[in-house]
Parts: sequence; structure tokens; C-alpha cells
Amino acid sequence: MRHSYLKVRALGLLLLSYLALPAAAGEPPSYTNGFDIEGGLIAPNEIDHGGPGRDGVPALDNPLFLTGAERDGKIGANDRVLGVSFNGIAKAYPIAILDYHEIVNDVFGVTPITVTFCPLCGTGMVFFAEVDGQVLNFGVSGLLYNSDLLLYDRNTLSLWSQLMKTAVTGPLRGSKLTQVPAQYTTWNAWLEQHPDTLLLSRETGHDRDYDQAIYVEYRRLPMVMFSTGHQDWRIPAKTWVVGISIGDASLALPFEQLDRLTAPLEVAVGETQVTVHWNREASAARVVDSDGAEIPATSGYWFAWAAFHPETALYLPE
Repeated sequence: MRHSYLKVRALGLLLLSYLALPAAAGEPPSYTNGFDIEGGLIAPNEIDHGGPGRDGVPALDNPLFLTGAERDGKIGANDRVLGVSFNGIAKAYPIAILDYHEIVNDVFGVTPITVTFCPLCGTGMVFFAEVDGQVLNFGVSGLLYNSDLLLYDRNTLSLWSQLMKTAVTGPLRGSKLTQVPAQYTTWNAWLEQHPDTLLLSRETGHDRDYDQAIYVEYRRLPMVMFSTGHQDWRIPAKTWVVGISIGDASLALPFEQLDRLTAPLEVAVGETQVTVHWNREASAARVVDSDGAEIPATSGYWFAWAAFHPETALYLPE
């Protein structure tokens, strides 16, 4: 009974957070938010409504960035960011902003890249926006699968699962996104690695109080908001893990286990050897292959990683 009460209370707090947001230009919520969810890779009854309508959580399409001294005082040293370095350009996307927008359609040099963040799963994932020769522009559907963000491309209205990295409905059904390495880290740690990094500006064109952390209660409480098709109780659902997927093999490494490391960790993901470099102070991972090339790794809650990788290995050395 106590668990049920807490879950209802947490849901109420999250819904109140949504209701407290200023009105966006998105469409009013409906059962499917106007998307055709029939005939997809997932059953329609596996798709949940997250609360807002289509684009009720507004993606950022023309992001502005701060440089040099402009960044001073705009973010705390220990504030979490999603850091991306590509084409000789480094950018930091504060989680405080991503909580309110979830998607940033951006460009690194001449390469279009989409930055995504699911607050319910804690998963920040970055993708090339070009798929099969077509540059896609993404928005927030307001729908969820396995508690995870379903983004949609405005080109075809196909729905895409963030953690599956796949279009699950619509004309592009079955198409894949290519993940770009990114770090879920602190501003100070990212700045030390990339002194010339750009910082996403709070001047987003939307009336949002980015100092108000709307998911603080959700992150504090142990339960999840939406059901998933697969649960794995080897560790608590909202344990933070670093997830690595290579081919059909996947591995999750809990933050608390990585904190015990005294040197980089060499570990196998299926048949592939990788090295995990862990920054204990920043709770941030960088993963490289045997040639030293960085490979994508996804930080997030265990329940989300296990839902999409039911056969995942779990690093529990003790």
C-alpha cells in the first residue's frame, strides 16, 4: 500500500510539473497525438501517452551557444551536461535545459546531429540526423515506449524509439539511427577536457525557468512512472548504469561498481574488448575500443537499459 501511495504521489507531482509549464505551440493531447501507430514494430497497446500533446515539449531547432567569458556564471561547476565532441567542435547541453525540450536539432560543421534526452529514463543519446540520404528534423511526440521517449521526424511523421535507435511506425519503419559518442558528465569535467566548448544558451525562444528542476521528485524516488515489457530485478530499477551495446551483445556497468575502480577497466562486450575510463568525481564514462577510438555508451537508469536489452550482461564483480 505504501508503494502504491508513493507511486501515485510521484505521478501527481510529475503531472503538476507538466501543467506548470507555459503553454507551448504544440497540439492538444489526444490518445495517439495524431500519429498512425498501427502496423508498426511495436503493438499499439505498448505505447503510452506521456501527458503533453505533439510538440507540447518543444524541441530546439535553432540553438544558440555561448563561448568564452559568455559562459561565466551561466552554469554551475557540478551541473550535469550532455557533452558532444565531433568534427573538431565541442558542445555542452545542460540537462536543466534538456529536461524541458528533450530534443535539440543541431549542426556540427556541416553534419546535422540530433541530441536527445529522456528524463524518465535518464538517457542522453546523440544521433546523426541523416538517415538513408535524408536529413531528418525531429520533434517530441508526447508518446512513450517502455517509459522511453518516442521522437518523431517531421519529414514523414514516423515514430522513433530513442533506446531502440529505430523507427517503429510510419513510412521509415525499421530504419536505424547511428549513435554518436557523448558524455553524461559535469560542466567542470567537460570544460577541463574541452576548454573551448560551446555551451547551449538559455535563450531558447521559450518561456521556461531552467532553474526549476521539474523532475527532482522523480529522480529522488525509487519507482518508475510507466510500465515496461521486461523487468530485471538483479539491481534496483533506478540504479544508474553505463550501457554499452555492440552488435547483439550488451553490457551494463553500475555507477557504484565503477566508483570502485582504481584504473581503467578492460571488459568484453560479447566478443569485443573495450576499455572504460571512469571519472569518479563527475560520474562520467568514456569508452574506447582496442584502437583507442571512442564508442557510444549510454548512461541511464537500469530499468530502461534492461527493458530494451533483456539479455544484457551486468557488471557485478563482487
